[in-house]
Amino acid sequence: MYVITGGAGFIGSNIAAAIEARGLGKIVVCDRLGNEEKWRNIDKLELFNFIQPEELFEYLGGNEFGIKGVIHMGAISSTTETDADLIFSNNFRLSLNLWKWSASHFVPFIYASSAATYGDGSQGFIDDQARSALGKLRPLNPYGWSKHLFDRRVMRMIEDEEIPPPQWAGLKFFNVYGPNEYHKGLMQSVVSKVFNDAKAGKTATLFKSHHSDYDDGGQLRDFIWVDDCINVVMWLLENPQISGLFNCGTGKARSFLDLVNAVYSAMGKKADINFVPTPEEIRDKYQYFTQANMNKLSAAGFDQPFTSLEDGVGAYVRDYLLKNDKYRSAL
Repeated sequence: MYVITGGAGFIGSNIAAAIEARGLGKIVVCDRLGNEEKWRNIDKLELFNFIQPEELFEYLGGNEFGIKGVIHMGAISSTTETDADLIFSNNFRLSLNLWKWSASHFVPFIYASSAATYGDGSQGFIDDQARSALGKLRPLNPYGWSKHLFDRRVMRMIEDEEIPPPQWAGLKFFNVYGPNEYHKGLMQSVVSKVFNDAKAGKTATLFKSHHSDYDDGGQLRDFIWVDDCINVVMWLLENPQISGLFNCGTGKARSFLDLVNAVYSAMGKKADINFVPTPEEIRDKYQYFTQANMNKLSAAGFDQPFTSLEDGVGAYVRDYLLKNDKYRSAL
């Protein structure tokens, strides 16, 4: 069986659907569902079990010989969360305990890092896992710091020759969009937000540029279709000899204006955009450019193409957002 923390969340539930569709093993989801419709992310899946986070290590201890892998997607993922103690406990301490459990029980361990670890991008977006390279990165918020702190802890353990899990991989996810993100509220992708506004007849809103090198809407991000992220995870499961810290983006930055136009095009509408000033409280930390360097993953043997922005947004809009049932199916 595979244990997926955060398995009812956005990326986690898509991973669970892919594992079921490929018949790779039983699925155990560890998550909290709350009072909203997050449960819809997993309601089509044949789960072997669902456990609460506080039950996780008791469950692992009782099933240690049947676990094929731990896929750790669970985290406080809000970049605006300010409770650093809560973030540290969830994003660092839990990750470290799961790493050590996986190492001691010889279980592969794949975890979610984040492009937020790169901070303002002044050091580039190269997934160099050397401790000297990681030490130069300066995340801009507690979420990014917590992910970065764990990446650095992993590399310290590797350098100190502590026994690692038989396979381990940290994935630095860039700007992921796709089905099952609806419970994320303000943290949903811009694709989802723009679609909801356009469907309601409202004008799409983008931040104005406060940087002389970028036009309004010309701010650049590496937007990645969630299916491409899933392909990377599945490839890792199929190649247990591969370990390391890897970027998970397309390697091609696109503008927010491109993204909005792609949403409207998929809806058969003409783009209607209002540019508003970037809030002053985030203006000095706002990133104008992110682009994953994908050379390391390619050198490791991953050779699958990444979906273009237009194709990914089109699939998201037509196959999910415009449907009565907008949730991912395992089929």
